[in-house]
Amino acid sequence: MSESAQRPRPVIIDPLTGEELIPSPCVSICALDEHDVCIGCFRSGSEITDWFMASSAEKRAILARANERRLEQGSNGLS
Repeated sequence: MSESAQRPRPVIIDPLTGEELIPSPCVSICALDEHDVCIGCFRSGSEITDWFMASSAEKRAILARANERRLEQGSNGLS
């Protein structure tokens, strides 16, 4: 594992809302499978389109669901 992959991401707070800014899990492999799930980040099509308007709590829930899909598929992250 590279040194940069081992360091935790810094927490960035939105000065307007006071919420933690959650970065997009997009890995630039943007293709939906037959179940409407991205093969790169494991978000559904609706989760991808909802991402930018979602609250931090909603983004964490999206990330948790995407991780469950990734684990179910037995993937290590990148297809």
